[in-house]
Amino acid sequence: MTSSDAPAPVLLVLADSLSYYGPEGGLPVDNPRIWPNIVAAELGWTVELVARIGWTSRDAWWALTQDPRVWAAIPKAGAVVFGVGGMDSLPSPMPTAFREQIRYIRPPALRRIVRTGYQWAQPRLAHLGWPVALPPKLSVDYLEQSRAALAYVRPDLPVVGTLPSVHRSEAYGRVHSGRPAAEKALRQWSSSTGVPLVDLAAAVRANIDSGQANPDGIHWGWDAHVQVAAAMLSVLRTVTPDRSAPA
Repeated sequence: MTSSDAPAPVLLVLADSLSYYGPEGGLPVDNPRIWPNIVAAELGWTVELVARIGWTSRDAWWALTQDPRVWAAIPKAGAVVFGVGGMDSLPSPMPTAFREQIRYIRPPALRRIVRTGYQWAQPRLAHLGWPVALPPKLSVDYLEQSRAALAYVRPDLPVVGTLPSVHRSEAYGRVHSGRPAAEKALRQWSSSTGVPLVDLAAAVRANIDSGQANPDGIHWGWDAHVQVAAAMLSVLRTVTPDRSAPA
């Protein structure tokens, strides 16, 4: 098989809902306007986007170790992006485990009551700013476990991380006091491992503040997806020069 006949590399993205939500809600993973697909189209790659709403760095680790779609993508990957970390730094005064278990409460009438109570309390308690969904030390620990696992099976595989986005979400009381500590920890991890970081906040802040983003105040509009894609491409072209499309 000649190089021109070889399959296109896969961009493996482990992410939260910021990767597939637009200004009006969640979208299928093949929507061409979300940033992973913009990046892949520019590089001439394909995408394996493994993501869910609310995912943290811990969920990315679980996906890496438990999801057979990820296992299948790793041998074909041209790069892996950890598009998680933003949820980690959001205020979560009510335990994340409690929120995740609400779906299992029975009967349905009781589940609705509990969910309504959670939705009432979360934004009010979020003004405390603490605790966050996942402390910075744990976020970095899970990211490092993920990086090390990938390096074990694919030492040549480039990995890219992300710094947390920004938000104006009423669901979190418009509070993001956990972000500075998260950014500091991520930058230290990046410095010690050589994993480059894409600053999501810098890429999306103007869109979040413009009123053109999702009304929920946390997910992005289309301009933000374009800006994130541009920032991601800039980094990917430095770590995959032999596999990326010309600039």
